[in-house]
Amino acid sequence: MKQENQNAFGMIGLGTMGSNLLQNIADHSYNCAGYDNSIEKVNVLNALDNKNIQGFSNLKEFTDSLKSPKVVMMLVPAGEIVDNVIDELLAVLDKGDIIIDGGNSHYTDTERRYKELEGKGFHFVGMGVSGGEEGARRGPSMMPGGDEEAYEVLKPILEKIAAHVDSEPTVAFMGKGSAGHFVKMVHNGIEYAIMQLISESYEIMKKGLQMDNEEIHKVYKKWNEGRLKSYLLEITTDIFAYKNEGEENLLLDNIRDEAKAKGTGKWTSQAAMDLHLPTPVIDIAVSMRDLSSLKNLRVQASKIYPDLAEMHYSKSESDYCDQLEEAFYFAMVSAYAQGMHLLYQSNEEFKYNLNLDLIAKIWRGGCIIRSEFLEDIYAAFNKNPNLQHLLLDETVAGNLTKSIKSNRTVVSDAVLHGISTPAFSAALTYFDDFRSENMPTNLIQAQRDYFGSHTYELKAKEGVFHTKWVMENIKN
Repeated sequence: MKQENQNAFGMIGLGTMGSNLLQNIADHSYNCAGYDNSIEKVNVLNALDNKNIQGFSNLKEFTDSLKSPKVVMMLVPAGEIVDNVIDELLAVLDKGDIIIDGGNSHYTDTERRYKELEGKGFHFVGMGVSGGEEGARRGPSMMPGGDEEAYEVLKPILEKIAAHVDSEPTVAFMGKGSAGHFVKMVHNGIEYAIMQLISESYEIMKKGLQMDNEEIHKVYKKWNEGRLKSYLLEITTDIFAYKNEGEENLLLDNIRDEAKAKGTGKWTSQAAMDLHLPTPVIDIAVSMRDLSSLKNLRVQASKIYPDLAEMHYSKSESDYCDQLEEAFYFAMVSAYAQGMHLLYQSNEEFKYNLNLDLIAKIWRGGCIIRSEFLEDIYAAFNKNPNLQHLLLDETVAGNLTKSIKSNRTVVSDAVLHGISTPAFSAALTYFDDFRSENMPTNLIQAQRDYFGSHTYELKAKEGVFHTKWVMENIKN
């Protein structure tokens, strides 16, 4: 048994993520402690063949085992549970100790906790952690924000346990207050969007092109060997090859088409709307998960509005999949661009002082949305730290322009054949309005002024105006 005050790091919450991250820390020669109110989970931790880990079911004994300043990380469900754990910790920690929330907390909760704990003399870090169970064990991408002084204490440990790209750790201080959890929230919104795009490409190949699972597997494998290379395509390729032992069909074919969500995608859309910023590819991805949950209604509607047997595509599979790859690239770029624009705008609103190139840099490894394209994003913001929107970068624009025609083809074909591609469509619609010098919203302003006296501005004259839009003033 190690002596008291010898553990450099403490973890509250010994589920798979908490346990794996703790083992990752221990593998890098740090003595660490784990706490859970489940004795079973504590026993599992203590049964590990790792002399650097010590499990506790008593909170006071757990915190007494830590060096000062004591470092305690929580990996517990977001919401009220986090507040409850913090209240318990305040009774057994000392001023100057460090509390880390590594869960997916809403950034507004993190902002509140940061201010409250700062006022009580404690250091608080809200840290997004991406990479799933495997990432936690072998090297995640981490987005800490909050107390920068505390981060300097944590930095040596976090840099060792993070994933590494080009020998550089995928962790960096994001900014004060809730910056870390805001960045992680946007990460998750982009994740929703890309997953939706992959599912739509699957629908086109399966329903439109009538391709079988093996053919689809080969397409995703090919895509993941080129410029679309990414973690999400990598796991999709694996999914299209997985069968339970003794079964003929893919496990995928037996899974219900009802997608669950933990709310972080919705939070991204809500935050974007609060900041008056369009993120339509993310928004529609959230909506499609909600629509998928209406299974009973969808079954009823399918009997009223059945598919037509002749609606499949009469096109060459290989040639069309090349166009679909281009369309996917176009829509994927749009999803990343919308997320990065939201981060830019959050800087303006919340004064986080985020470095967008640094965010792209640490997302290149360890996290769920890691991809080859993040190298382009990193290069764009590294070249121009004040770049307001990714689509304004010359290199990105040059590559994107080559894919426009393919996305138009894919979207129009899907519409004609009754195949739903809302994320591909949203990416195209966003692009067409983003590149438009003049939108038809002057009419909306006139309508608002007509029914609500909301006023409008003129192109060639300064000031705010209102018109009495009465019929006698309008000539037929």
